[in-house]
Amino acid sequence: MNDDSLQKYSDLLLDYCLQIKPGQKLFIQSTTLAEPLISKLYTGGLQRNAIVEINLAILDQEKSFNKYANEVTVRWINPSYARAMESFDAYLYIRAPFIASTYSPLNKNLLELRREALMPYQKLYSSRTGSKQMRRTLCQYPTASSAKDADMSLEEYSNFVLNACFLDHPDPAGTWKKLSSSQQGWVDYLNHSSVIRYKNQHTNITFSTKDRIWINSDGQTNMPSGEIYTSPIEDSINGSIYFDYPVLFQNRLLQGIKFEVVDGLIVNGIAEQGQDILDEILEIPGARRFGEVAIGTNFSIQQSTKNILFDEKIAGTIHMAIGQSYEQCRGKNESSIHLDLIADMKSCGEIVADGELIYRSGQFII
Repeated sequence: MNDDSLQKYSDLLLDYCLQIKPGQKLFIQSTTLAEPLISKLYTGGLQRNAIVEINLAILDQEKSFNKYANEVTVRWINPSYARAMESFDAYLYIRAPFIASTYSPLNKNLLELRREALMPYQKLYSSRTGSKQMRRTLCQYPTASSAKDADMSLEEYSNFVLNACFLDHPDPAGTWKKLSSSQQGWVDYLNHSSVIRYKNQHTNITFSTKDRIWINSDGQTNMPSGEIYTSPIEDSINGSIYFDYPVLFQNRLLQGIKFEVVDGLIVNGIAEQGQDILDEILEIPGARRFGEVAIGTNFSIQQSTKNILFDEKIAGTIHMAIGQSYEQCRGKNESSIHLDLIADMKSCGEIVADGELIYRSGQFII
């Protein structure tokens, strides 16, 4: 990204996404690879009379932690992170991964202790972002690792990120506001609906969203965005669903996942690739229930990059996430995981709300 693009990206994040005001506190978390963007954000935050605190991961930090951590280290929570979850006004996580070395998972017992240690702060995060006490945004800084996952050169991937975030537009924030306006009608319709069905040649699944809240995701909590989502009533989901898009979990590939669901519980999960990984995930408390149902709407994203931040926004797809629900949607499922899985709807896909066809072959028809 050149200097002008970085400046536009920083301004969009600070003003449109996070709405930083004088005296507010912003916590930025990323890796050292995102320094060019973080430098712009730090300067921009100070220019807006805000307080900016930064936490950066280094090369192979996770690998070393997983190899050498003990009970004391897995229970330790970074005080800066804890303080941010407790009292900061805004939180920005910038994905900027290093080229992955051989992945060594954390010992299973230590992993459980780590999840237990993080759970209070994850609950605090969910509560404060759900109530909008803390604004949050997740975004991407182009790195060689992400470009490799997407089967692109770094230049191609950088341009992909720019386009997906509308940074190639003269007024990116204005474009996001237009998308928000167009999505609001669909959100309003679904917020007056109760029983939803997703159906295509491999999927037939129903769920209730009665008294749950559909959200217009317009780039303020994820950049890029372009989706509408909610948390379904936990025990209302029945049927089967096939997720054909690949997803990376801890740098390991999952693809071709099919779930059979009875009264909200995943009773059978099959993966064409990564069955052992899927079995491991489904053992996590709360992972056999769904925390999210959603519809992708961003027509500037039309290819899989194995990065859920982008792939779940692809116009013409739907996704469902297993694990943690969204408090702002009145969801109730709790888990240490929230894993989004994506299904294509561009060929013969349908969405039916209370018996009415509202979406066909990747597009709303209401």
